[in-house]
Amino acid sequence: MPSPEKIILSIAIPIPVDRLFDYLPPLNINAQNILPGVRVKVPFGKSFKIGILIELKNSSESPDDKLKRAEEILDASPLLLENDLKLLHWAHSYYHHPIGDVFISALPTALRKGKASQVRTTPYYALSPLGKEFDLSLFKNAHKQRALFEFISKHTGALSQTTISPHFKLWQSPLKALLKKDLIQLSTPIENAKTSQKQKPLTANAEQKIAIEHIIKNNHHFSVSLLDGVTGSGKTEVYLQSIQATLDKGQQVLVLLPEITLTPQLEARFNARFSTKIETFHSKHTETQRLHAWLNMQQKKSLILLGTRSALLTPCPNLGLIILDEEHDSSFKQQEGFRFSARDVAIVRAKMLNIPIILGSATPSFESLYNVKQKRYTRLVLSQRAGSATPPSLALLDIRNQYLQEGLSPTLIKMIKNTLAKKQQVLLFLNRRGFSPTLICHSCGWTAECKRCDANLVVHYQQQKLRCHHCSSEQFLIKNCPACQSEELKPLGLGTERVEYALNSLFPQKTVVRLDRDSTQKKGVLEEQLAAINAGQVDIILGTQMLAKGHHFPNVTLVALLDVDSGLFSIDFHAAERLAQLITQVAGRAGRENKKGHVIMQTRQPEHPLLNTLIHQGYSHFAQAALEERKEAELPPYTYQALLRATASNPQLAQDFLSEVSLIVNQQAFSTLLLGPVSAPMPKRAGQFRYQLLLQNKQRKALHHLLHSLIPKINKLKLARKVKWSLDVDPIDLY
Repeated sequence: MPSPEKIILSIAIPIPVDRLFDYLPPLNINAQNILPGVRVKVPFGKSFKIGILIELKNSSESPDDKLKRAEEILDASPLLLENDLKLLHWAHSYYHHPIGDVFISALPTALRKGKASQVRTTPYYALSPLGKEFDLSLFKNAHKQRALFEFISKHTGALSQTTISPHFKLWQSPLKALLKKDLIQLSTPIENAKTSQKQKPLTANAEQKIAIEHIIKNNHHFSVSLLDGVTGSGKTEVYLQSIQATLDKGQQVLVLLPEITLTPQLEARFNARFSTKIETFHSKHTETQRLHAWLNMQQKKSLILLGTRSALLTPCPNLGLIILDEEHDSSFKQQEGFRFSARDVAIVRAKMLNIPIILGSATPSFESLYNVKQKRYTRLVLSQRAGSATPPSLALLDIRNQYLQEGLSPTLIKMIKNTLAKKQQVLLFLNRRGFSPTLICHSCGWTAECKRCDANLVVHYQQQKLRCHHCSSEQFLIKNCPACQSEELKPLGLGTERVEYALNSLFPQKTVVRLDRDSTQKKGVLEEQLAAINAGQVDIILGTQMLAKGHHFPNVTLVALLDVDSGLFSIDFHAAERLAQLITQVAGRAGRENKKGHVIMQTRQPEHPLLNTLIHQGYSHFAQAALEERKEAELPPYTYQALLRATASNPQLAQDFLSEVSLIVNQQAFSTLLLGPVSAPMPKRAGQFRYQLLLQNKQRKALHHLLHSLIPKINKLKLARKVKWSLDVDPIDLY
């Protein structure tokens, strides 16, 4: 602790400058009582900013008369504790991102704005002792009071306002009257938890038992378990029993999912099993909901947090277990701003806390499989589907020289008819939303292109719009070609909207549901559609990659991938891995119960080795062969990469900036391979020209040593102020 004579606050402020800022403590406050991890409101430029106190010290590089005084300490006690600060320091050092951005990312939006770090308690109401003896006839003309009183009296536990309000439009006034008459009283929801019936654990099979026993046996120290289980093998049951063992020790659990769409389904499973309150944290929640979930975990009021990537840095003072479901998913990597990998940071967090972490997937990432080879992770295999379910049959359907009805071959249409005749469901997968990816003139060849991106505008026929899926610019669907005025404008290619039209035409008596980002924008729509599917009210399910993972559709027996070829040809070396994972995950939706499942892949490349390896030998064999290829090519995970991106309205500025950076690198690091500078695969996006420089080294330590010394030199370049640049450590997307 610095001496009380002179205390200086060193604060992380969320601006794109990698340094801390020094301030004097606010007046009329005992600076000795201030602890790192609190929020501080400080003057910055002509306004105020919210920063996080990192340390207290006695001296500053700035002269005393230049130091400004902090305006206000916003928290009585630290929001971020010692372990949280330690993890964020590591993340700042590893990803070489400005420290203020890194530290502020641990806070929910409400706290970043300076709102109070307090949870508003939800009031619950129950009958009072007087109310339990009350004669209903005494209400006389108070009909609303009587109706509300009867509603509350029918429930054994306490009811919240959110439970009451859907049943009564004007409930506040009668509620106040009942409170005033002492017929109801403020209560707690504990009674509800006691009266709820919780499901007992399922009987684990031999492989599940081995996995559960291994995880529980190692739940008192750091270990990484790769739960490699085929789709439908019961990975969730392994999670649930491992979580229960952690809860029995009174510890907290953090469960991360790649998609918001998976949260409600898993939350329902958790609520059915555990009596403790479960917090959820993702971008579809309001600021207040996220604040309450964050604070309830930080204050140890809740034991389980279920969330997406943004939930990773939530403080959990008594954390005992971390789980990442679908650990291979690219959604765990932040692609803008602070570009961290939630999987990698979660592993570091577990190591710092000396607790176990489980990485679950039916298609493990190559990095995780490599770490198993290096004996850093333990691989727990679930090779059999749970219960009586059997693996689906996989087959390639050659569509060369076949007449296709909006992407549907005659053979596939016949298979769909046969499946529907058995009262079974069909799932069709196409990873392209909209009606058509291109609008082309049949007369002159003109295509509708985005003016701000090197990309075509996508036809959204239902909304009569042309939309860019990269910058979100849009315009009304035109009827005449701007080049030749012809009316021969034709949609070229397939999107889910177009296939939906075809399915409704081919199967007019059947119910078709389309699930993609466009059709599920409204709150609650996705949950309603999933409920309808599971209730057997839907015959054909059509969708994008949001259908690929996690969902359990017991009556789906036919799965068809309409176009697997689009993923076979790419300049990004990650593409084959992602396609194999996507195919395997989608295929896993078929035959989840005791009905045999069939998976059909329409292709014009039936001899392609990737497709044939997957069908005949499975994902694991494909992954091992692909890893050997990566080793020969000296690509990750056998080497380490960092991608420097630069964008500018003038392409020459971005190119010149990266050329200057490459000169600096060449002067000090001969062991680092430089690729570029080159234009990005999509050179222009949102009106900005994009260039990139890839740095690669066989040694992680050497690469980071270079980056550590390189970034201060980049900041001194004049061109660094004329372009927007970013660094992506361990990039997973070279676009």
